[in-house]
Amino acid sequence: ITGSSYHAYIKLSEGCNQTCSFCAIPSFKGKLHSRELKSITKEVKYLVSQGYFDFSFVSQDSSSYLRDFDIRDGLQRLIKEIEKINDVKSARILYLYPSTTTLDLIDTIAKSNIFRSYYDMPLQHISQSVLKIMKRGKGSEKLKELMNHMHKFDDAFIRSTFIVGHPGETQEDFEELCKDVKEYKFHRANVFSYSDEDGTDAYNREDKIDQDIIDTRAQILGDIITQTTTRSLEDKIGKTIQVIVDGISSEHDYLLSAKDIVWAPEIDGEIYINDNELNDGVQIKFGQIYNAKITDIAGDKLIATILK
Repeated sequence: ITGSSYHAYIKLSEGCNQTCSFCAIPSFKGKLHSRELKSITKEVKYLVSQGYFDFSFVSQDSSSYLRDFDIRDGLQRLIKEIEKINDVKSARILYLYPSTTTLDLIDTIAKSNIFRSYYDMPLQHISQSVLKIMKRGKGSEKLKELMNHMHKFDDAFIRSTFIVGHPGETQEDFEELCKDVKEYKFHRANVFSYSDEDGTDAYNREDKIDQDIIDTRAQILGDIITQTTTRSLEDKIGKTIQVIVDGISSEHDYLLSAKDIVWAPEIDGEIYINDNELNDGVQIKFGQIYNAKITDIAGDKLIATILK
């Protein structure tokens, strides 16, 4: 459970049943052990009784939830059960694995009244040749199909992570990655530099990349991601959204800190509220949902005013 008074992370499973060239370390690997659905719903009901209303469901491979029980639509079942629980006002699923995410799952999330159209999918790369080296899923065409389908929904929020400098990554592979990151305009993304890890397949490859080239590529892709993130924030200026007010901002005592109700707490950003009471003199309460109009942006922070 997070430190906030309204949000909780709910674990869907223990262990991981996926392997790849940069994390396939024997001591870290393990079979997927999905929690029973009734156990999860029981936990959510209890937390709701304690005042929690915003939930993030997470595991190392959330889209494989219940597949160890030979159930291929586990997340769809989870969504339907959580929607039945009174006073759950917002939810999202973190870490969807490309090879086990279906178009039907994307549609189910998008159509839900509780679950936000929040798609957190660590792609790692987009070049077909690098994905093959990494042993990642079904390749670039599958990834692009999923990305295009997510973008069909106007309220979609898409987060991802990428790795640069993996052994075997050519300049052409890297340029393809940069091109696609620009094209798909991820709302949030992180870039990581490849580093050797003893026990992985990549550790023993002979086509490793010089560290200075890896650093340069990480900087280039990082700058592109900064641009796409800034653009996604600027697109909200002038719009009215739902926010949850967290408390006093660490920036200034006269500013309140809030988050878009779609965002995952602590990782997707912060919105500054430039007043601490409504225009009728009523004090704004922490841990409450309000309608807010985005008025400006300061660096990577949006500025908003709470509406009556």
